[in-house]
Amino acid sequence: MTARVLVVDDLEPNVKLLEAKLRAEYFDVLGAYSGQEAIDQAGQEKPDIILLDVMMPGMDGFEACRRLKNNPETMHIPVVMVTALDQQADRVAGLEAGADDFLTKPVEDLALFARVRSLTRLKMMTDELRARYTTGQDLGIVGKIDASINPGESRILIIDDNEEQAARLKSSIGEDTHQITVEAEPEVALGRARQGEFDLILVNLSIEAMDPLRLCSSIRSFEETRLTPLLAVVRHGDTRKLVRALDIGVNDYVTRPVDKNELSARIMTQLRRKRYVDQLRSSFEVSLEMAVTDQLTGLYNRRYLASHLSAMFDRSFWTGRPLAIMVLDIDHFKSVNDKYGHDVGDKVLKQFADRIANSIRGIDLACRYGGEEFLIAMPDTDLAFAAVVAERLRAEIAADKFVVNGGREELGVTVSIGLASTEKGEEGDTAQKLIKRADEALYEAKTGGRNRVINSAA
Repeated sequence: MTARVLVVDDLEPNVKLLEAKLRAEYFDVLGAYSGQEAIDQAGQEKPDIILLDVMMPGMDGFEACRRLKNNPETMHIPVVMVTALDQQADRVAGLEAGADDFLTKPVEDLALFARVRSLTRLKMMTDELRARYTTGQDLGIVGKIDASINPGESRILIIDDNEEQAARLKSSIGEDTHQITVEAEPEVALGRARQGEFDLILVNLSIEAMDPLRLCSSIRSFEETRLTPLLAVVRHGDTRKLVRALDIGVNDYVTRPVDKNELSARIMTQLRRKRYVDQLRSSFEVSLEMAVTDQLTGLYNRRYLASHLSAMFDRSFWTGRPLAIMVLDIDHFKSVNDKYGHDVGDKVLKQFADRIANSIRGIDLACRYGGEEFLIAMPDTDLAFAAVVAERLRAEIAADKFVVNGGREELGVTVSIGLASTEKGEEGDTAQKLIKRADEALYEAKTGGRNRVINSAA
């Protein structure tokens, strides 16, 4: 996996050394020689990862990292601090500034490359979600994301068969801050993880009841936990196992003996990222839903119908099972708008759509076809059964008045319905011809007195 890496150090030899190592692994490398230059290049070049020195004149690495993480344009870029500082307090300060990792010089090449690849994979996934989010924002259908808010109390699963160490980890995390569950049996832990109820999973890579790397691999392979942050506890100096863990998909790690402040900082970093990714995914789902649903009624729109009805028709053709189409039109709807106003008309449309949604099966497709016209596609349904459903719906609409003006008024509304089915289809029948036959039946219902159901002619 290749990536664009921005190397930041005030000493040119240090930049050149890292550049040579990374280029040998086929990474594309950019260089910067100050904190401000790093910020400028990050905004312009959009690197996949930043390797940032701490000790620089003017703006140090801590401040540069804070500014990068506070900028919505660069906050998603992973930052690894690479420095000669080796005090635990410095590591924690870097993590609290927003860094994704803190590596001490001299950096072991194997660990560095594994970390770069790991964080690059994470950024690529985030980039895809960000692109979708940006499209939704440009269309004006999703709001801004605030990733700076503290994620608050989260649900954490600790998988560790060492009772003493598990207790220490639980104490270090703090039960007053998070909901913590400890599980010693890996198989049981896998079952609980698959329920998707945890925000972060902490795995001891020294467990004996199961190969810990296989355990991490299984967690990462499940659909329910594919994006759940995975934090490993690894013995100091066990680089080979750490590298394998990062390649498998572990998000971050902490070495034993575990420092309480470092553990808390790494957990907070992962939880913040999860919250950011969750918001991106949620915004995409909202934008996708808004693209295929009618905003007023909540039913699918005509665009969704166009893309799905053909597939339903083809399935009907290949399976030999009938597909029925029901086209509904509210009678004299223009007079409702003229007499009571469009606000009342909109409320009638919304209540009408709700009644449709409550009257159909899960496999049926209901959409607003246009104005006061609606369409229901009913797979595996013959014309006789569709007629029964249509008549029941017509009778319910006519019998139960529509409540408007905050409950102060009730309106009587009726509906005309036209039906068609693939049973009566001619040779070379299509989904559009099926809709046309239902439309013709609807026209007959409207001209024949309204408030009635008409089946299409053969």
